[in-house]
Amino acid sequence: MATDWQIEGPYVKSCSCDPGCPCDFNSNPTHGSCEGIAAMHIDKGAFGDIDLSGLSWGAAYHWPGALHEGNGDIQPFIDEKGDERQRDAILQIMSGENGGTFFQVLAVVAPNVKEPVVCPIDFDFDLEQRGARIRFGDVIESTTETLRGIDPPDPYRVLIKIPGGMEYTNRPGEADVASARTVRSTGAIPFDITDGHTSLAYVRHGNQVETAEYHPTVISPSG
Repeated sequence: MATDWQIEGPYVKSCSCDPGCPCDFNSNPTHGSCEGIAAMHIDKGAFGDIDLSGLSWGAAYHWPGALHEGNGDIQPFIDEKGDERQRDAILQIMSGENGGTFFQVLAVVAPNVKEPVVCPIDFDFDLEQRGARIRFGDVIESTTETLRGIDPPDPYRVLIKIPGGMEYTNRPGEADVASARTVRSTGAIPFDITDGHTSLAYVRHGNQVETAEYHPTVISPSG
């Protein structure tokens, strides 16, 4: 039987696509493949009777083609501040085995799970300024800045809105788009990205959180 759980807090996704990532539109990634990181700080949350408030989690990922074609790689990163029960709870959430549409879909399209890493996670997030700095130990570092106009280069705001979507699970279903100035990984999924895409949002996930319950078709690499 699945354990009831819910987590809420700021969320960052940074990838190799140009700002306005085509993957949000079920289209092919800008450069043919998509790689990067996702991270969340849990302001408030629990897995059964295990309190997860104040912890963070993250993941590095790579898809060789469009996300709906599947066969992606993913490596979880777990906050070392958590005790053994808390770390296991976060891994169980990320596995998708306890429900939650976002994590269930992620488990299908990224089935190749690398060894999880327990490390310090630094999570600096400013939604109003559309900026973030994320670090997973000595393995991952990411810097996000606001988009800017051309002349003058003033801060420039763009929103993506997916009502009922599974990732940006807030009341309006939206995320701010920003520029991933740097996203670097020296882990099991290495990459070095400059001027990529970032989504920033305050989200709430859980196995009781309502979404549109989309069930995307995953195409096997062999056709």
